[in-house]
Amino acid sequence: MSKSSKSQHTQTFESALAELEGIVNRMEAGQMPLEQSLASYKRGAELLKFCQAALQDAQQQVKVLEEGILKNLGSAEQ
Repeated sequence: MSKSSKSQHTQTFESALAELEGIVNRMEAGQMPLEQSLASYKRGAELLKFCQAALQDAQQQVKVLEEGILKNLGSAEQ
């Protein structure tokens, strides 16, 4: 298993977001050599994908919970 895929399994949304923010800040400073900028961009893209998937999963969980609550309320009113 590669290091990046292994770290994604143990990484939290919050830690991924913090790492992504750090990468953005360093890149915006414009002090990185080209190769380091490219590697940082690649890592940032991986982190963005991870964060988007985590958010989508959370949205799906909320939707399921809301549907269950609404279904239970509909049953209780009958």
